[in-house]
Amino acid sequence: MSQVNRLARGGRIDRSRPLSFTFNGQTYQGHAGDTLASALLANGVDVVNRSFKYSLPRGIVTAGAEEPNAVVQLGASEASQVPNVRATQQALYKGLVARSTNGWPSVQRDLMGVVGKLGGKLMPPGFYYKTFMAPASLWMTYEKYIRKSAGLGRSSTESDPDIYDHQHRHCDVLVIGAGPAGLAAALAAGRSGARVILCDEQEELGGCLLATPELLDDEPAEKWLSAVTAELSELANVTVLPRTTANGYHDHHFVTLHERRTDHLADTAPRVNGRRQSRGRMHHVRADRVILATGAHERPLVYAGNDVPGNLLAGAVSTYIRRYGVIPGQKLVLSTSNDHAYRAALDWAEQGKDARREVVAIVDARANPAGELVEQARRLGIRVITGSAVIEAKGTNRVSAARVAKIDLEGFRVTGSVEDLSCDTIASSGGYSPVIHLASHTGARPSWNDRILGFVPSLVKGVSAAGGASGTYPLPEVLADGREAGLQAASSCGFEAATIELPRVDVLSEGEACALYQVPHEKPTLRAPKQFVDLQNDVTAAGIEIATREGFESIEHVKRYTAMGFGTDQGKLGNINGMAIAARCLKRSIPEVGTTVFRPNYTPVTFGAIAGRHCKELFDPERYTALHDWHVERGAEFEVVGQWMRPWYYPQQDRRGANGKRESMSEAVARECRAVREKVGILDASTLGKIDIQGADAREFLGRIYTNKWEKLAVGKCRYGLMCKDDGMVTDDGVTACLAENHFVMTTTTGGAAAILEWLELWHQTEWPELDVSFTSVTDHWATMTITGPESRRLLAEISDIDLDRDSFKFMDWREGRVADVPARVFRISFTGELTYEINVQAHFAMHVWKTLFSHGEKYGLTPYGTETMHVLRAEKGFIIVGQDTDGSVTPEDLGMQWAIGYDKPFPWIGKRALTRSDTRRENRKQLVGLKPKDPTVVLQEGAQIVFDPKASIPMPMVGHVTSSYYSPTLEAGFALAVVKGGQNRMGETVYMPMADGTTHEAEIVSPIFVDPKGERQNV
Repeated sequence: MSQVNRLARGGRIDRSRPLSFTFNGQTYQGHAGDTLASALLANGVDVVNRSFKYSLPRGIVTAGAEEPNAVVQLGASEASQVPNVRATQQALYKGLVARSTNGWPSVQRDLMGVVGKLGGKLMPPGFYYKTFMAPASLWMTYEKYIRKSAGLGRSSTESDPDIYDHQHRHCDVLVIGAGPAGLAAALAAGRSGARVILCDEQEELGGCLLATPELLDDEPAEKWLSAVTAELSELANVTVLPRTTANGYHDHHFVTLHERRTDHLADTAPRVNGRRQSRGRMHHVRADRVILATGAHERPLVYAGNDVPGNLLAGAVSTYIRRYGVIPGQKLVLSTSNDHAYRAALDWAEQGKDARREVVAIVDARANPAGELVEQARRLGIRVITGSAVIEAKGTNRVSAARVAKIDLEGFRVTGSVEDLSCDTIASSGGYSPVIHLASHTGARPSWNDRILGFVPSLVKGVSAAGGASGTYPLPEVLADGREAGLQAASSCGFEAATIELPRVDVLSEGEACALYQVPHEKPTLRAPKQFVDLQNDVTAAGIEIATREGFESIEHVKRYTAMGFGTDQGKLGNINGMAIAARCLKRSIPEVGTTVFRPNYTPVTFGAIAGRHCKELFDPERYTALHDWHVERGAEFEVVGQWMRPWYYPQQDRRGANGKRESMSEAVARECRAVREKVGILDASTLGKIDIQGADAREFLGRIYTNKWEKLAVGKCRYGLMCKDDGMVTDDGVTACLAENHFVMTTTTGGAAAILEWLELWHQTEWPELDVSFTSVTDHWATMTITGPESRRLLAEISDIDLDRDSFKFMDWREGRVADVPARVFRISFTGELTYEINVQAHFAMHVWKTLFSHGEKYGLTPYGTETMHVLRAEKGFIIVGQDTDGSVTPEDLGMQWAIGYDKPFPWIGKRALTRSDTRRENRKQLVGLKPKDPTVVLQEGAQIVFDPKASIPMPMVGHVTSSYYSPTLEAGFALAVVKGGQNRMGETVYMPMADGTTHEAEIVSPIFVDPKGERQNV
């Protein structure tokens, strides 16, 4: 197909570089510099998609990120599929393959379109809620067909062939948007010496300057634009990121930028020098100051038939003509409420001389428009119809006529006869809406501005808006606004403001715009042909009116009931019009109705870019301790604990079990247990979470986080602590050591390390920011080697200069000294009930110390043991493992740890209030106990449900469950820990565990401490 709408000259495309592409199975041709949308328009493609709900034919409406209709499926192969790409933002490249996301069997002839013609009656607002409520058993059937008919794209079923990455950046000034305001701001801040990041979502910097007829210093805007972009690229302190969208604004000036690095080059990222490029990159930017130069979106007018292909925004018409050399039709009718939209008609008329195209009429809703652009149109002989509007567009797959009539703005009614104007294109403009999405991400509510008939952003500290984003539209003012924002941002960062000369721009006089959001029709809104407010989600003016009639008065409720502003659109085109219609129906003002809240992402971001390199083996990485190679060499079996590969047990390579084969796990564990109880064992405990805590208020903070007291813990001492959630349930435990008066190191469970650090930060930042305390994870910095057993003191004494005498180095003390000639911290704490020393050294010294221990430990019978043996040993002592012996419903008192609760602390602590509730004080709560099977050979099944009466009728009342169960070489019997209702008052009673195979195990409730109940062994 020839490019029937391509102009012979003009635009920024490269006509010497033709590019072939495929859309819906048909091959077309465009040029370098085209977007997919401009190339489709150049080739005369009218219908690009079917609407989401009604499957009505839809064409291209805009030229940018606000496009609601031209949402396509991209990709030549199954593996390279990308859904819901805006054709207006997709740069054309050779071999591009795209198709519509909706329409069966084709986008031209869609069978669902029959439903769409009756859609207003069959699918009114809220019809999902009203229609599919019952019978509930058919919901899965409903869902299947609803999803099948929904008009959005699909994800690939194959692995993505591309790679993506993340980059963390810091800057003084982040400028979002590289239109005239953003360029002036970046230039001002950059020349002042500030570190600047300038990003823009388009292929080129320049924004509206890429398609403006205005002159800067009596020269085309392109000349100033080229000079500024060249200077910015040469400034070492300025980073320029085109094709990069600021998709989310988060707390403390943290902004995520999505850079499309190769989407403009090929279907998949090409290789450079044989190496794969990343297709997308997510920049995590932390800025001191942020300038929002995001511009404004033009608002369409809401009139009947405004969804028929051939209805475009006035600004989009100018952009396609001036930037892409495409005139999207033959005969234009412009319907406007402001002067600025006249540019579309003027641009059309200018090109129409050579292309046999004409401007049929400009229909202006104002009674007496009189600006310079209005006069230019009249001088060209263009018919200007005042006090009127296009009330309806006729046509099915393309506009065929515009119905024009006089209207009463105040009375919202048609006042004159209707005239039909033959045309194939209708451009409309209802004014401009500042792009406030990013400012709204911060939670700041925008405010209404009557001057511009739109919402302007409310800004948090350190953020400024410039140009169209602040409601400033004349180009000279936009440039000055940007310069001032850049200079102020640089000055706030401590830089001396530079001198910036701005180009001279003539100011055009413009008449005042009128407030027109929905155009009245001859028929009432509910009876008129569909007037679309949200084109992507098929939300009509009638739908909003129905929602208000049905009692929805909050604009947030109207949004959810009608789906206005949902999906990839996020209300860019329709929100203001929708709110205005709701306000009219509710007889309120637009400020009284308010606006909905915008959330990230501003435009869709691929999952690939979100994930970056955190996929496959990097999504759930294996973490290794500094001693991992030694464990592998000794044939250790591993288990994964909190991503760490921890030695599970060490089956002997040169030892045979009773059956003549390699040691089984039970045999290895029995050997390791005996070594610890009788001689000395060693455990690699490096995976324990370690958090360095410092600050003048560190003690008070610990007291608020833990259930027990910390204000009197002396330097050189350690203390065991329990942490509760605010519901009073145990969430973690560990030992914290006092290194100095205001310096502590906290240990956590291996699996809970990251969550606990986040928990500390959460409470500090949101609840107790006044406390002077800071946290640093040092888990990877320190390797921990635990030697435990009767011979541990003698072994350590051989390689350490620390005084290990029991009276000078007591249980729950720590000392600093040298071990194997390496600086070390040694803690005398025990998780086995035996004499134990935890040796902590810098991770890179770990292997040296470990091997030194073994070279000296052979005569003491030093034996490595793994996590399975650790579980047996700790359970014999009744020591809990959070997450195994607790399940989110267990309090410290349920565990028998009343001694670890400081109810009389002088400040509130997490869980205190919950622990005084009647529910947590119940006597029949599930409580930790020990279980001694009546048959000593039985090892109870972990998770087995416990009952008091095995003969009770089914369903039996369950009274608890087994949490930990092992065979003990020390006891020569099976034993278990469990939680049982009222268990602490049921010592000696018998409980039963009915099993799935029909057998029932009996066990006696006993103390959870099975070995050394007085603690004599750990205190020797």
